[in-house]
Amino acid sequence: MAFDNLSDKLTNAFKRLKNKGKLTEADVKEAMREVRLALLEADVNFKVAKDFTNTVTERAIGADVMESLTPAQMVIKIVNEELTNLMGAESARIEFASKPPTIIMLCGLQGAGKTTHAAKLGKYLKAQNHRPMLAACDIYRPAAIEQLKVVGAKADVPVFEMGTENPVKIAKEAIRHAKDYGYDIVILDTAGRLHIDEALMEELQKIKAEVHPDEILLTIDSMTGQDAVNVAKTFNEKLDITGVILTKLDGDTRGGAALSVRAVTGRPIKFSGTGEKLEDLEAFHPDRMASRILGMGDVLTLIEEAEQKLDQKKAEELAAKMIKNKMDFNDMLDQFDQVRNMGPIKGILSKLPGMSGKVDDLDIDERILDWNKAIILSMTPAERSHPGLMNPSRKRRIAAGSGRSVEEVNRLIKQLEQTQKMMRQFTSKGKRGKQLRKMLNNNGGMSGMPGGGFM
Repeated sequence: MAFDNLSDKLTNAFKRLKNKGKLTEADVKEAMREVRLALLEADVNFKVAKDFTNTVTERAIGADVMESLTPAQMVIKIVNEELTNLMGAESARIEFASKPPTIIMLCGLQGAGKTTHAAKLGKYLKAQNHRPMLAACDIYRPAAIEQLKVVGAKADVPVFEMGTENPVKIAKEAIRHAKDYGYDIVILDTAGRLHIDEALMEELQKIKAEVHPDEILLTIDSMTGQDAVNVAKTFNEKLDITGVILTKLDGDTRGGAALSVRAVTGRPIKFSGTGEKLEDLEAFHPDRMASRILGMGDVLTLIEEAEQKLDQKKAEELAAKMIKNKMDFNDMLDQFDQVRNMGPIKGILSKLPGMSGKVDDLDIDERILDWNKAIILSMTPAERSHPGLMNPSRKRRIAAGSGRSVEEVNRLIKQLEQTQKMMRQFTSKGKRGKQLRKMLNNNGGMSGMPGGGFM
């Protein structure tokens, strides 16, 4: 995952500070030297890294920190605040036109994921009750139009195309079509190149001059590291971009682009691509990303993902069963499906506090949900609804039918029993029971927790 190596190095630097009861100016400067080296190794722009550590050092050697009872924690707080400022301080949003349609022009080099992210953005905006439309303005790359039509269909977002007509004409006609048919957002998927050249920039400038886009979003592949910052700088000089979509933040990237692009261009990162699926697009929150980098997790994003991807009706049904202590294997099966909808288990865990940089070291087989589902699906309807029916012969039959071992069947049965026992304790009479019953009624059970306690 992005930033794992940087997180580890920053954690080690701060650990040494925490081991000191009182900090000296030399302690702070030594820690900042390590932070600067960590940033440079993460492919952060040299000037950005230098300015960042100078700012933190200046703040950290102030009297408020040196005389604090917890000086190391104060330094970490300052680093968190400055990391947030470095990436934009506040979350930047799409600027919608006062009169529809809002025109969003996507630009970038070939291979950055521009076409895929046009569909991702369309799907994201559609989920917010907009009516987006994609426009195929890349007439040069082989199969670019067909690719946009395929991903547009998957995202359930219509695609406007005119074959290999002039891209400027396509953009103008797409906007006219959107007005005629009530689409409130037009996303222009423009052409890219393997490198920046005059022909590419001239065409993009002509499209901009003709259609006056409300947003010009540059799609950058974060895997390209420092080169991504140079690309962003050039595109911004030529087009005056309004924001950036940073792709492949789920990959093995050092993350320097995310920390540099805002400082170098002055333009905010508005979205980040976090996976290959069309739903893997997140609004970029500088404060949450800073927390992830410092190993503090990103619980808010995890909660938002749960709200978007979990079935609220099933969650409410589970809450009612939990209160009455009537959970069974059917409920576990629903929970496994809901967790699967949220994405890889390691991706979920990486957003929990203290897990940054540690997830890859965990011995988690992503197939465990599928194995547990196979066990439950090998049970009879009566066994799923009445776990008390289980006996040795039934367990052997279930193990054989699912291709798993009897030990795994026993482990799953024990997980359900432990969850039932816990719920009996928490939903009993008393203050704690009342608080939990209120939480379950308000939040739909344990669906907001990864696995609902079943992993």
